[in-house]
Amino acid sequence: MAPERRRRPLSREEALRLQQRKARQREKEQESRELARGPIDLPFFVLVMLLTAIGLIMLLSASFPSAYYETDGENPLFYFTRQGVFAIMGVAAMLIVGRTNYQRFRALAQPLLFLSVILLVLVLIPHNPIAITRNNATRWLGIPGTSLQFQPSEVAKAAVVLYFSDSISKKKDLMRTFRHGIVPYAIILVVLAALVGLEPHLSGAILILGAGAVLMLVGGINWAWVGGALGAAGALMYVVLFVIGYNTSRIEMWHNPWADAQGKGYQLSQSLISIGSGGLLGVGLGRSRQKFLFLPEEHNDFIFAIVCEELGLIGAGIIMLLFAALILRGYWIALHARDRFGSLLVVGIVTLIGLQTFLNIGVVTGLLPTTGISLPFFSYGGTALSIQLAEMGVVLSVSRQMKPTKAG
Repeated sequence: MAPERRRRPLSREEALRLQQRKARQREKEQESRELARGPIDLPFFVLVMLLTAIGLIMLLSASFPSAYYETDGENPLFYFTRQGVFAIMGVAAMLIVGRTNYQRFRALAQPLLFLSVILLVLVLIPHNPIAITRNNATRWLGIPGTSLQFQPSEVAKAAVVLYFSDSISKKKDLMRTFRHGIVPYAIILVVLAALVGLEPHLSGAILILGAGAVLMLVGGINWAWVGGALGAAGALMYVVLFVIGYNTSRIEMWHNPWADAQGKGYQLSQSLISIGSGGLLGVGLGRSRQKFLFLPEEHNDFIFAIVCEELGLIGAGIIMLLFAALILRGYWIALHARDRFGSLLVVGIVTLIGLQTFLNIGVVTGLLPTTGISLPFFSYGGTALSIQLAEMGVVLSVSRQMKPTKAG
C-alpha cells in the first residue's frame, strides 16, 4: 500500500492569496444578490400592463358574439374569462421571473431546446391522440377530454432565444468563424423551422428563423455570411410556397381577395371591410358589426381588424405606438444590460414580439399573405399570453441589474 501523501502546508503568501480570492468571491456573490434586488424598469412594466389590459378589453368586445353562439347563449364571456385567468397567471409569472436572477436561466437552455424538439415531433406523429388538428393544420398538443392545449412552437421560440443567448454569450470572437458562428446555429434553426413548417405553420417558422438570425447578427457573425443566409432563406421560402405548394392559394388571394370574396378570399376581404368601416374615429368600442360572425377568427388572428373598426385609425395608431414604445424600450434595456448574456436575452425576446406584431398587422391589413399568426397580448390564447408575460419578466429581470445611472 502506498504511503499517504501529506498536504504541504501553505506559505504565508499563499494563504493570503487564498483569503483574497475567497473575499473577492464573496463580494461578487453579494453584488449579484444586491443587483437582483434592484428596481425593475418601470416604463417597460407599465407598457406591458397597458397592452395586456387593452388586449383584454378588445378581446371581450371581439369575442362575445362567438362565445354567445358557441355556448348557446349560456356564457358570452367564455373567451374573456379564460383569457383573464391566464392573464393573471401570466402577470404573476412575470413578477416572479422578474425577481429572479436571470443568470439562473442558463441552466434551462439545453433542456428547453431538447424539450421543444420532442414536443414538435409529437405534433407530427400520425394519429397521435394528444395532437389537435384545426383548419387542416396540426399545431397543438392537449390533454384528451380537457380544454388544456398549447402550441409547441411557442416553447420552441423561447428555447431558441434562451439557448442562442447562452451559447453566443460565451463565444465572443469565435462567432466570426463559420464553424463556431454559423454551423451549429444554422442546424438548430433548420431543424426547428422544418418541424414547425411541416405542421404546417409558416409564420411560426419565420419567427424562429428571424429571432435566431437577429441573435446571430448581434452576437457578431461575419457580415459576409448574411447575404448567403438571406439567399438561402429566400430559396427555402420559394420551395415551401411554390414547389411544395404550401398556401399557394393564399398568395393568390392576397393579390386580389375580391376575385373570390365569398370563397378563399373571404377572410381577407372581410378584414379589409372591417378596417374600412372604422374610418378615422371608429364606430365605437363594442359596436363592431363584423364580429357578428362575418369576420373569421375575429377574436384571434384577426382581432386587430376589430380594433380598427371600433377604435378607428386613431385608436389603432395609438396601440401601434404602444407596441413601438415597448419594443424600443426593450432594446434600450438590451443596450444597457450588465452583460452580454442579458443583452442577447432581451434582444431575442423583444425581436420576437416586434416581428410577431409586424407580421400580424401586415396580414390583417393585406400587406402580407394571409397566415395564422396571433397579435401579442391581444389574440385569444391563454398559454401563449402566459409565455409572453413570463418572457416580459425575463426582460424585467435583466433591467433590475442595470446600474442606477442607466436605469432611468
